[in-house]
Amino acid sequence: MLKKILLAMAVALPMFASAQSTVKIGVVDTNVLIQAMPEATAAQTKLADTSKKYEDAYGKLIEEYKRLAEEFQNMKEDVLPAIRENKARDLADKQNKIQQFEQQAQEDLGKQQQELMAPIMQKVKNAIEAVGAEGKFTVISEKPAFIYIGEGAVDITNDVKNRLGLK
Repeated sequence: MLKKILLAMAVALPMFASAQSTVKIGVVDTNVLIQAMPEATAAQTKLADTSKKYEDAYGKLIEEYKRLAEEFQNMKEDVLPAIRENKARDLADKQNKIQQFEQQAQEDLGKQQQELMAPIMQKVKNAIEAVGAEGKFTVISEKPAFIYIGEGAVDITNDVKNRLGLK
């Protein structure tokens, strides 16, 4: 039995060794590529503008909340309980509206970022695939994801940049 295992390993070892020599590994830094793309800069500008609009609206909501809170705190002792309860309800409602607004704004910004970046990411992916096919790479992976990259791996970031027409 041991002889059969050793024989099988002796036969398989050269196949693994030859398969290893044909593996071509590429690495690419997509962050560098995306930062160099004018489309990404335009998308970031659009996101920043939208974010600023949300921040402005949020600021107005906070100011209104502060005003209501101050009115509530400055109420005289002789204010009728129904009026006090109504003001407290208004304050709680405003706080809930602020929380809903924050959540909706975050969702909208996330959705917009995804919509704006999807075509950019697809363009980068297509360029990476084209460079990979031309260079006959077996595997291409994201560069920052590795702790160590040895001499056998080829950095194709500049090749993909050229494919995208970037400087």
